[in-house]
Amino acid sequence: MLRRLVSLLVLVWALGFLAFAIFLPVPAGDERTDAVVVLTGGEGRIVRALAVLRDHHAAKLLVSGVDPEVRPREFAVQYHVEPQLMRCCITLGYQSVDTRSNAREAAAWVAANGAGSVRLVTSDWHMRRAAWELRRTLPARIGLIEDAVSTQPSFNALFVEYNKYIARRIWRVWRE
Repeated sequence: MLRRLVSLLVLVWALGFLAFAIFLPVPAGDERTDAVVVLTGGEGRIVRALAVLRDHHAAKLLVSGVDPEVRPREFAVQYHVEPQLMRCCITLGYQSVDTRSNAREAAAWVAANGAGSVRLVTSDWHMRRAAWELRRTLPARIGLIEDAVSTQPSFNALFVEYNKYIARRIWRVWRE
């Protein structure tokens, strides 16, 4: 009986991992939101978020998880951001160090800026967990659009991220 239960759990885990790896989230369309939040840490994320801002698909941008040593001027130079755009529309968030704290930082920023809808930009392999964490911290009335940056994640990256996602979901259920 125990062997069957363990075999069933392993099978469910394996099928879940297969679905997780095959059906990665995709980039969003041209939907407009009040704000865009980008999580640092992956190639193409900030570039995508800036494109959303420049294309007027969002009015404000939070870059969450910026290294405390990075100054706005350095950021602007690295990403070719015009000074006026930097002043009016971009906030560099220095408070987060992981996905959970990204969500807390983003939720506080969304509330402070009165946004009713948010576009979340992160890597495709990271989107499920990041969106889940952000949905948990945002009020239910805030609309969330997932805008995944397409990548070529390694098996290891997918394996680790899938297990983090499952662990966070189980931990949340267990704690409640």
